Amino acid sequence: MAIPQINLLQTTVDKFGVPFIGSTSGGGILMPKLKHRFRVIVYSFGDVTSLINVTRQTVSVARPTINYNETPLHSYNNVAYIAQKPEWQTIELVVRDDITNLVSSNVSSQVQKQMNHYTQSAAPSAGNYKFQMEIQTLDGTMTTSNIIESWYLEGCYLTSVAYDTLEYSSSDPMQITMTIRYDNATQGNEAGLGYLITSGGTIINTATSIFRAVTGT
Repeated sequence: MAIPQINLLQTTVDKFGVPFIGSTSGGGILMPKLKHRFRVIVYSFGDVTSLINVTRQTVSVARPTINYNETPLHSYNNVAYIAQKPEWQTIELVVRDDITNLVSSNVSSQVQKQMNHYTQSAAPSAGNYKFQMEIQTLDGTMTTSNIIESWYLEGCYLTSVAYDTLEYSSSDPMQITMTIRYDNATQGNEAGLGYLITSGGTIINTATSIFRAVTGT
């Protein structure tokens, strides 16, 4: 009995996906971004002397959400709508509370910058306590060019901080959940500008690259 020959050059993966109009083949399936491949960096947060403290203890973070309220324009037999000023919604950042108290100290310092609860003294200006943060989606490699997407959030401050509950029956890691309000968010290379961030936390605009380095010059 003859053994059927298999054409190793024959492929079927080009038939995957939704077919285009007038085509009998699929359009293929693109690799999606994966939720666990990300990095969070904060600048001028509390008394941070090392950018890595919050980054390595991050558990989860939300990406920005924007909301446009609407204004109705009433006419004779119909209603049209125009967009009002946009409003960025708050996001949550969850971090692990480590035994060195590095992250907890950073969070407490940021809270004290916004309001010193011992002296009952508030910051004279929002510029004294607002910080910046970056949310980067990564491709899974360990290279310096592994950033797929980057959100840059400006004018950030904490609207709430929830320290995890102590419980005798649980061995789960302690966490700190922060709700963050921000003034504006930009994504990628908007307006032809990328933010190149040096190891000292200095933000430099560059029109030639959207790469944002955690370290470097």
